[in-house]
Amino acid sequence: GVVAGIAVSLQFSAMAQKPVEQALPLEELRQLADVYGLIKTDYVEKVEDKKLLTEAISGMVASLDPHSAYLDKRAYAELREGSQGKFVGLGIEIGESVDGYIKIVAPIEDSPAWRAGIKPGDLISRLDNTAVKGLSLEDSVKKMRGEPHSKVSLTVLRKGEPEPLVFHLTREEIQQKSVKGKIIEPGYAWLRIAQFQDP
Repeated sequence: GVVAGIAVSLQFSAMAQKPVEQALPLEELRQLADVYGLIKTDYVEKVEDKKLLTEAISGMVASLDPHSAYLDKRAYAELREGSQGKFVGLGIEIGESVDGYIKIVAPIEDSPAWRAGIKPGDLISRLDNTAVKGLSLEDSVKKMRGEPHSKVSLTVLRKGEPEPLVFHLTREEIQQKSVKGKIIEPGYAWLRIAQFQDP
């Protein structure tokens, strides 16, 4: 009985010394609510609740470190799609060009873009009837992706061609190889790791 009593006393003593953290920072949450209310009532344009809250969550997570980000359901699905090495689209690796067009880095082998004759260095100026100038790279990618067997037209500027070229492509599932390689000569190999994805 004496031993048990001492053990219980020590346990309560340890619990009493441990600092108790407040469940929620009420003052800071009240400040967040005040700012939210001011934006809803006084901002020059109407802002959707979902957008405000999503951006607040994104900012909170992004402040942790350079590698943390909040993904909603759609963004998470896109991330999973990219990491699995397959997606529905045209099969081109792209980047931004200095003049606002989309630059073709390379067509993926045996993809719709590759079979149509799209080349590295080509510049996409229009997607269907939409000019790409003013679109973000993310929005342009969304326009190029879609349902399997759906169609999209690309207007392409190519060096040495006096007029823009128009390609009519059909979207399909693209299997992307993350690692490519070839033997250059005996004892020497070339490897290219395009991205990291699930095996």
